[in-house]
Amino acid sequence: MSAPVFVVEPGTLDDVRAGGQYLLAGTEGRHAGVVQRRGPGERVDVVDCAGVRLVGRVRVAGPDGVTIDVDDVVVEAAAVPQLVLVQALAKGDRDEMAIEAATEVGVDVVVPWQAERSVVVWRGERAQKSRARWIGTVRAATKQSRRARMPVVEHALDHAGLVARAAAVTAAGGAVLVLHESATVPLHQADLPETGEVLVVVGPEGGISDREVTALTDAGAVVCRLGPHVLRTSTAGPVALAMLADRLGRWG
Repeated sequence: MSAPVFVVEPGTLDDVRAGGQYLLAGTEGRHAGVVQRRGPGERVDVVDCAGVRLVGRVRVAGPDGVTIDVDDVVVEAAAVPQLVLVQALAKGDRDEMAIEAATEVGVDVVVPWQAERSVVVWRGERAQKSRARWIGTVRAATKQSRRARMPVVEHALDHAGLVARAAAVTAAGGAVLVLHESATVPLHQADLPETGEVLVVVGPEGGISDREVTALTDAGAVVCRLGPHVLRTSTAGPVALAMLADRLGRWG
């Protein structure tokens, strides 16, 4: 069984070295020492969500946290090309289900998308709170899946913003793949770049509109299908990302 992972803020582990000690304090320290009752000699990992992983063993647990003997500090490089999930806002927390599973699969960036047929609308204070909730979901999934890097959650894009983003990605040599049930190009046959970004665009419950498909393809996107079945907005993205991760050798 893999070691439990505890999450700290980026930069926290920059000065930690193998052979030294590290005090895991705060909420995570209390969770390790009090809730999980981690004891001396137990293996634990601490990650900073930016690619740094501390590998160590518990020396002692106390009211101030858990002191860890550091065996190693590993810096995990960012994956290339980056996998980006453009997830349309959806009702019933289906969009959050999608980004949670996508994080477990290995997505690098998450982009909320205010699609034309999205029932949910992010505006003003609600947009800030909703994005914060997405960040919390991704952070928890990063910890659960024992990742060292936490996906970036960008600000929501509207139609014009997504089209501009798609055009910039394709102009830079990346790929934009729009999942659509009527597409004829299988996802497993879509061309993938060696660098840059691969954007996977997933629509809401009502699907992507013809206007959106046309605008994205005019910007260089390729419309792809996953397979013979129509998937929910909560599952389409993670399934597509798993296929792409395998093709890119991430699961080798």
